[in-house]
Amino acid sequence: MNIYRNFLLILIIFLYTLIYSSFSYGNEKFNQWLNDFKLRAVHEGISNETVNIALKDARYLERIIVLDRKQPEFFEKTYEYVNNRVTQNKIALANEALNKNLDIFNRASERFGIDKEILISLWGMETNFGVNKGKVDIISALATLSFDDRRPQYFEKELIILLKLIDNKTLSYQSLQGSWAGAIGNFQFMPSTILKYAIKNKSSNQIDLINSLEDSVMSAANYLHSVGWKKNKKWGYEVQSTKGFDQNLINTDARNFLNKMSTIQLKKLGFKNKDGTEINITDDKGWLIRPDGNDGPVYFVLDNFIILMDWNRSLRYGISVGTLADKIKI
Repeated sequence: MNIYRNFLLILIIFLYTLIYSSFSYGNEKFNQWLNDFKLRAVHEGISNETVNIALKDARYLERIIVLDRKQPEFFEKTYEYVNNRVTQNKIALANEALNKNLDIFNRASERFGIDKEILISLWGMETNFGVNKGKVDIISALATLSFDDRRPQYFEKELIILLKLIDNKTLSYQSLQGSWAGAIGNFQFMPSTILKYAIKNKSSNQIDLINSLEDSVMSAANYLHSVGWKKNKKWGYEVQSTKGFDQNLINTDARNFLNKMSTIQLKKLGFKNKDGTEINITDDKGWLIRPDGNDGPVYFVLDNFIILMDWNRSLRYGISVGTLADKIKI
């Protein structure tokens, strides 16, 4: 019995030492990377003061890497993904949020030519209408993802931009909490998106995408307008085939859409609406997509869907945003 206890104790000590050594080694490498990054940041024109203050509490967050590897867009099937996000409760909340803030959304719609339903839908998808903006230290999140080996160039570029926004007083580093991926505010803007599209209230010197709904909505509308959203145009719709067709016409890659066709061509291929009725739209061109690959639902998506891909390059995400927007009524 004593031998067993001694063996168990030695095993526990060994495992603890192994895990602690690995963690310490990981922290040591991260700290070395962070010191090197600070030099690169200064070389990019960011002041020493900003670099030292903003990065003084930056740390490696291992759970960020876990979340990065388990994004639902990669694992959930289309119907599962959409049904989990476009619920009756979410639809009710969307209508309530739009009616409550109708003036802001109307002004954004009129100024930038964006359907207010799509703005509400994006708000609901990103943060559940401002409820879940994220509480992660985004400087540490971006530093962790920059240190990681999956997409270091992308995230380091975002971190550099974030530091520049802090340096020029556009953002305050004390309030930078957001998502695990480094996104901020009601619509979860990455730093590069803030730089390009964010709009601040005339009465403020700083952009507030966390507490100011007006800044948030106007910025989101400006983003969609800038990348080409067409107001009062559909994003797409689910279709079904009544006969065999060339599978090579189907797109499954969100980064590269091929085989654009008219709805007249679509109908000639034997496609109908999901409910079996005839497609009655005749003046739009689009693409056939099937997010699940060789099986699952098929959608005919139009130019506005490509805009949603600019916002988030995920077919299932784009379908969910469009589906929720279709169900919003005021």
